[in-house]
Amino acid sequence: MAHPDSESSFLGEFRIPSYLLVPDSEDKNGSVAPRCPVLVFINSKSGGQLGGDLLVTYRSLLSEHQVFDLGEEAPDKVLRRIYLNLEKLRSDGDELATQVQQALKIIVAGGDGTAGWLLGVVSDLKLSHPPAIATVPLGTGNNLPFSFGWGKKNPGTDRLSVESFLKQVIEAKEVKIDSWHILMRMRAPEEGSCDPIAPLELPHSLHAFQRVSSTDEMNMEGYHTFRGGFWNYFSMGMDAQISYAFHSERKAHPEKFKNQLINQSTYAKLGWTQGWFFASLVHPSSRNIAQLAKVKIMKRHGQWEELHIPHSIRSIVCLNLPSFSGGLNPWGTPNSTKRNERDLTPPYVDDGLLEVVGFRDAWHGLVLLAPNGHGTRLAQAHRIKFEFHKGAADHTYMRIDGEPWKQPLPLDDDTVMVEISHLGQVNMLATHGCRAKSVHDPSTPSHHDEEDNDSGEEDSGEEFRKFGAAETFKLPHEVDISRLS
Repeated sequence: MAHPDSESSFLGEFRIPSYLLVPDSEDKNGSVAPRCPVLVFINSKSGGQLGGDLLVTYRSLLSEHQVFDLGEEAPDKVLRRIYLNLEKLRSDGDELATQVQQALKIIVAGGDGTAGWLLGVVSDLKLSHPPAIATVPLGTGNNLPFSFGWGKKNPGTDRLSVESFLKQVIEAKEVKIDSWHILMRMRAPEEGSCDPIAPLELPHSLHAFQRVSSTDEMNMEGYHTFRGGFWNYFSMGMDAQISYAFHSERKAHPEKFKNQLINQSTYAKLGWTQGWFFASLVHPSSRNIAQLAKVKIMKRHGQWEELHIPHSIRSIVCLNLPSFSGGLNPWGTPNSTKRNERDLTPPYVDDGLLEVVGFRDAWHGLVLLAPNGHGTRLAQAHRIKFEFHKGAADHTYMRIDGEPWKQPLPLDDDTVMVEISHLGQVNMLATHGCRAKSVHDPSTPSHHDEEDNDSGEEDSGEEFRKFGAAETFKLPHEVDISRLS
């Protein structure tokens, strides 16, 4: 058992003097600068009861003024208030305020949507020295935490587990990752609404994708314009449809979604009942990506060029991080032949490129479970544009960093467009040896160490496995593959 004095000394590395967070809350005499000052944001509704339990533990270990429940107070209000106070103290010559502001870190506990919410808020604040962010995996997929070495299983909420996580935070490295802006525009319909239909009434889903105001520079008279941002992925098609069904079910019956294992099992069953495993039979071809929209890409500072999408592709993923659907890597590492012939590179998180991957159905996704498996590599691009065919469908499904929505499409409009472009970078905290790799990091392994060895078509080499799959591609346990025809 740790000695109380040494334990108190360790926690003191993270505690922020209250007067820096709450004006006039205490005298600053005797306060010292913590080595790793942190602000902790917890989604108390995530992970069943885990979010609430984690909130209690963090508040018992750190100052109550530096641990926040996202269900009670939005992070933009919290951070604006704290940074205004720090700036005031700095202007008064307070050295401690300067030291804390420069060393400040953020811990966010929740699902990928919650983590994206905090990333968006920090980006919007346009701070001169934005804090790096560590993510606690409290969601179902947990792609962001997994990419940066924080795991994908829901953590323990006891004192020792939290102290262990804090030890990792103080030893973590800072990694810059690309931010991406998404813009959707369509002519204002004469009747009805084309606003996104979200399955969850959560603030971060609104931050992810929303209508621009009339004063926004992106607004155009006679058009509806929506904008948002993402850090992990944007996807469209059947995978987003399954995610939408899952979130809708969770909203209707929250009592059934109490832990990660049950959530993943439910997700898999919905994939089966929604037809993801036999999409060629039940999924309308009009909703296949090629029939739904024309896709264009732009390399760095190049020209727009049309991207060929195979007609069988029902889901398209624009990926920034090497983790999708609970830890799978749809892009993999192209071998030397692919790199030379198609100008492909390994997936870096800060190279200003998105990896564009397609899937036909859940069976196609199971290939990711095989060694060196990957989806259909379509392109790497600095900008991507979807131009929807007039009357192709009355709706589609889209998803940003785990947050899905149903997107109505006007049938009489030939101007519906979604465009993705690069929008700077944000700071993440990562454990050493994590999956996410920087193009500038000398410790990044040689491209040849983990490259795939396929030499045939992008769709070849599928391997069907019943175990270990992430929720989007996992086959329900009660389904016997041998009896399928």
